[in-house]
Amino acid sequence: MVVFALSLLACLVFAAYGTLIAWYQRAWMALPFFVPRDSGEPNTRITVLVPARNEEDNIGACLESLAAQSYSKTWFDVIVVDDHSTDNTASIVTAFASTGRLQLRLLSLAELVHSDMITAHKKRAIEAGVDLAKGDLVVTTDADCTFHPDWLLTIAKFHAATGAKFIAAPVRIGSVVERPNRSHISLLAIFQTLDFITLQGITGAAVAQRAHSMCNGANLAYDKKAFYEVGGFKGIDSIPSGDDMLLMHKIYLAYPDQVFFLKSREAIVSTRPETKWKGFINQRIRWASKADSYDDRRIFRILLFVYLLNLLFPVLAIAACWNNWWLWMAFILLLVKTVIEYPFVRVVASFFGQQKLMVYFPFLQPFHVAYTLSVGWLGKFGTYRWKDRKISK
Repeated sequence: MVVFALSLLACLVFAAYGTLIAWYQRAWMALPFFVPRDSGEPNTRITVLVPARNEEDNIGACLESLAAQSYSKTWFDVIVVDDHSTDNTASIVTAFASTGRLQLRLLSLAELVHSDMITAHKKRAIEAGVDLAKGDLVVTTDADCTFHPDWLLTIAKFHAATGAKFIAAPVRIGSVVERPNRSHISLLAIFQTLDFITLQGITGAAVAQRAHSMCNGANLAYDKKAFYEVGGFKGIDSIPSGDDMLLMHKIYLAYPDQVFFLKSREAIVSTRPETKWKGFINQRIRWASKADSYDDRRIFRILLFVYLLNLLFPVLAIAACWNNWWLWMAFILLLVKTVIEYPFVRVVASFFGQQKLMVYFPFLQPFHVAYTLSVGWLGKFGTYRWKDRKISK
């Protein structure tokens, strides 16, 4: 009787999960591609903010990609905010600025405030950049990102067409499937790319349906006036992460009908994968650390549900010590989880041109369960290192 009751409960939980993922898939597929009606160039003034700390290996490619934008250089400028870098990041930016290929300014956060006086360094860097932004539309990205040549043009056209106060745009992990010799693709790169694809699909679906606030700070745009109207990061400035989703929700509360997801391949930003598992786990712990700070309780409930669903697997594995049925149950549910998620992830992977990686998806499911549980726990109770800084919860 107990076995039957618990088995039925597990089946009901996975039925609910299947319904949720099917809803995300339908919402993603219903989200139309953005096709500009006007072939002309809008006159939206944009400031691109690039917070950077110890990015000497990446900032040059980022600036080159910005210099290659098709959007008129008279309509956008770039501010790189150097967050107490100890390498050559600042000198690389200064040298690039001297070429005159961009309206480029280097801002030193160290000249504004001492590092020890800051809890949320990236938020403080963005605030400093917004204060000096010439643009009416602020676009934020990361120093390890590169862009489609029509990235800013597409954002500007979307902003002109929608009057958006906040735009979440797509991000993918690049330099994975593009490599000619696939034998050099690491397990870590594949794993985080597929994980990222899943998150992006949920992001697009949720934002389009106004279900909950979700985005990635590597590709955001928001109205400068709206940033000040909601008080910027006031109230969330003590939280180390959350410069993206927590700000998005503040703007959503003020302008619920003017927050959008921009579904366009020209708007995709490519970021580099973490090269070591330790760096990847620290990154994800950083993301997870803001979960209990969400005012948007809708996403918190979903995160909690997904966490508890994954928790079923180790519980069943332990229960198998008394009854082998539970081990079979865990295996069956893992197959069910794979079948539920696969169609959704594949359709999103196709959008990003990374569908070839789906061959690895079923085999990575056990890793994903372990990753979800460990990162969720450490995000709540653990510490992590980010940009050579130790962050405590």
